[in-house]
Parts: sequence; C-alpha cells; structure tokens
Amino acid sequence: MQIFWLGNGKRVLFFLVGLLVCLSLIQMGLVGAGRMVMSVLSQKIIPIYRVDTQGEKKVALTFDATWGADYTPKLLEILRQEKVKATFYLAGFWIEKYPEMVKKIAQEGHELGNHTYSHPHLNSLGEEEIKKELTRTHQMLKELTGKDSTVFRPPFGEYSNKVIKVAEECGYKTIIWDVDSLDWKNLSAAQMQKRILERVRPGSIVLMHNAGLHTPEALPGLIKELKKRGYKFTTTSELLIKGPYYIQHDGEQKPKEGTEGGRATV
Repeated sequence: MQIFWLGNGKRVLFFLVGLLVCLSLIQMGLVGAGRMVMSVLSQKIIPIYRVDTQGEKKVALTFDATWGADYTPKLLEILRQEKVKATFYLAGFWIEKYPEMVKKIAQEGHELGNHTYSHPHLNSLGEEEIKKELTRTHQMLKELTGKDSTVFRPPFGEYSNKVIKVAEECGYKTIIWDVDSLDWKNLSAAQMQKRILERVRPGSIVLMHNAGLHTPEALPGLIKELKKRGYKFTTTSELLIKGPYYIQHDGEQKPKEGTEGGRATV
C-alpha cells in the first residue's frame, strides 16, 4: 500500500482502489495464478501450520532429527506396534552421521522431510545459501532412499518470504506445526501427553523430536488416547490438501474451489 501526500498536507490512502484493482486482476486470472496470493495490506507469506480436514479426524506426528539417535529405534518400534506412520524431518549433518538409521526410517514406511543441512537461522542467509542447504540434504535423502522429499521444515520454525519462496523453487512446501510437545524442554511424559491432547484438533501437525528425553515414554499413551478419540494418523504430505488450496492468516491450509492453488498472506 502506497501513501501519497497532496499539496494541502492531507494524506490520501489508496487502499480501497488498490484492493479493487487486485480483486479484479485475480478474477481475470492475471494475479493469483502463480504460487501465492499477496495481501494488499502486507507481503508476508504464511507457511502451513495445520490442515483443514473438513472435520475428518486426522493428525500428523512429526519428529525433527538434529542430534543423537539413541531413542530412534524405540520410537520406530512403538510406531510399528501401533501401525502409525509419521514424518521425520532430518538435518543433513544428522543424515551423514546416521545413514543406516535414515534407511531404517524409510524402510519402516515413514516420510522423510528436509530440515536443511546445517540447521542454520535461514533468515540470515542469502537465497543461494538457502538453496544449497535444501538441495544438499535433498540429494542425500535421494541417494539413501531413492525417493524425493517434498516437505520442508525450517530450523527453529523461523521463516520469511525469502525462505518460503526458495523452498517452493526447490519443490518444497514449508511446514511448521500447530502443536508443540515441548519435548525439547524435557517435559515429563505425562506433561507432554497433557499438553498435546489439550491442543490437538483435526488436521493438527504435532512437533516432537527423535532425541526428546521422555518422548519414547510419552508416545504409546498419546497414540492410544488419540485413537480412542477417533483420530487417524498420517504423514505430513498425505495430510496436505492435494487440489487447489489457500493458506489463511493463522496458517491453516484450506481447500479452494474452482481455481489454482495458492496461499493467503497477512
């Protein structure tokens, strides 16, 4: 939105005019046919925090892997016993250290997401540096599993327009979360379960870590209670809307009828 000053010193805001022009262009297909739809009020792009599942009780459990692997076999055992598939977001340096574990996670049928190579603060990097972080890890996952990763989680949950645009150029959807287990703060198993169960809703994406101190202890009870409540478990990419969509201001991905998918911004 631009601000103009007239000779009489009064400020004139062309908000309504700009809004009408943008809406007209969108209707004509001249704006909004790309990857994203920009707000007139600002230019902030929103990643996906959760998904509108139209009332269907689906939830995605996700595990970030950036340090250690001692608890990972136990997590895989629990997920296998409960017949639950999850998404593991792996940092490249972790992949280098635990290549056999990466293969094991993939063999168990779980989704592998990109968590950059060195787990940096991406907002401080240039576009080419961000691209290198993503493509290096992408290639490592491809070589180890034979599959292309399509979902990306920025380190620390930090993002910007630059980060999301580069990720999209690399073929990734940027995924955050709407439920944080806080296992990285070493909450007890009971505290984690309570926290997650109080916040989870259809379409939620739950953040956990493969090296969380009490995560293996919390996971069985959490899964059993969610199943009791009627939830089904899915990977991140399976949870996402496949057809046209937009992303509203709070990060919820919602279906959009009769137009090409894009994202809303705030």
